[in-house]
Amino acid sequence: MTDTMSMDKPQLVEIAKQRMKEHLSMPAWSMREKLSLACRILFQKGHDSGLAGQITGRAEKDGRFYTQQLGLGFDEVTATNLLIVDEHLNVIEGNGMANPANRFHTWIYREHPDVNCIIHTHPLHVSALSMLEKPLNISHMDTCVLYDDIGFLQKWPGVPVGNEEGKLISATLGTKRAALLAHHGLVVACRSVEEACVVALQCERAAELQLLAEAAGVIRDLEQPLARDAHDWILQEKRSQATFHYFARRMLRSLSANDAHPLH
Repeated sequence: MTDTMSMDKPQLVEIAKQRMKEHLSMPAWSMREKLSLACRILFQKGHDSGLAGQITGRAEKDGRFYTQQLGLGFDEVTATNLLIVDEHLNVIEGNGMANPANRFHTWIYREHPDVNCIIHTHPLHVSALSMLEKPLNISHMDTCVLYDDIGFLQKWPGVPVGNEEGKLISATLGTKRAALLAHHGLVVACRSVEEACVVALQCERAAELQLLAEAAGVIRDLEQPLARDAHDWILQEKRSQATFHYFARRMLRSLSANDAHPLH
């Protein structure tokens, strides 16, 4: 057995990473299943705003992605009622139509080849903060997943159904995983569904914490090296998968007999 009591933090971090790789596992859910689970998790965690918001995931064929039908809420999405659309939002597989606002997803996928899932929602606290035209202030360990990784679009471009909005939102993201859109909401663009869902949940938590803290006093900044280390630690693939799996288990346990099952 390894004696860890004399090791420094970098050594202990590497041991922890290795153990996570060995011991943390997740069901072999398909892209359809993970997207439907993410929708239900987001609904349960306060990202619901009627029919506003979309989730998409890259499909197996270039230039196509999965998304929900316009007219269905996040709590009604299942693996089988997701659509496959092309970059012009023509439906290739499934019934119904995609949300016209998915056009800006097309621009993000075109310009960010590493992105495999996009989440756009209007959660309560993010939306409230967006009305103040203020960026997120990341000053808590839990929200360090967003440290130096969330952009800010200060000027609202109106309803995001045009190509201009797509280019603007994509540019605002740049190399970051998320962006707060003034007078609008949140957009997250990540390497996986699991990562995107976890980042979206933390964006809403960060906004809630910020509004609470600013009502009580002045928020103090984190030390940059420590915040960067925490960002990298939280964003490990295995941690994102384990966190997503946890929220999925919680959500599945809460389903009633009348709820459409997300995996069906």
